[in-house]
Amino acid sequence: MPTSRLLWWGGVAAAATGAVLCVLGWYGVSGERFAERQVPYLASCTVPGAALIVAGAVLLGGAPPPRRAAEDGPREPPAVPERPSSDAPPVRVPGGTLAHRPDCPLVAGKADVAPAGDAALEPCPVCEPEG
Repeated sequence: MPTSRLLWWGGVAAAATGAVLCVLGWYGVSGERFAERQVPYLASCTVPGAALIVAGAVLLGGAPPPRRAAEDGPREPPAVPERPSSDAPPVRVPGGTLAHRPDCPLVAGKADVAPAGDAALEPCPVCEPEG
């Protein structure tokens, strides 16, 4: 396990334990009326709890948070798909309202593609055919 991961989880554990001790110290002090009976709760729970919270904050501040395995490698920019660029006449699918280039990914591989002809069709927003 990498050191940064150990430091991060150690900081989380220390801060959580310190918070629990502070709550227990507060609960013990709140039930006592006289100050001399509150001192043991302060000495045994609240002060060590506060110290653990500070130690946890120092550990968390010094170590980066653990990363997932997918984030460890170098990042490549996402591939930008190229727009289809066929100069062939536009095509359409039966019942469709858009004109497509023949190599448009929305109609590629479909068996029932037909030439658009003179039909009044909107241009496809993906391939943007001309004419």
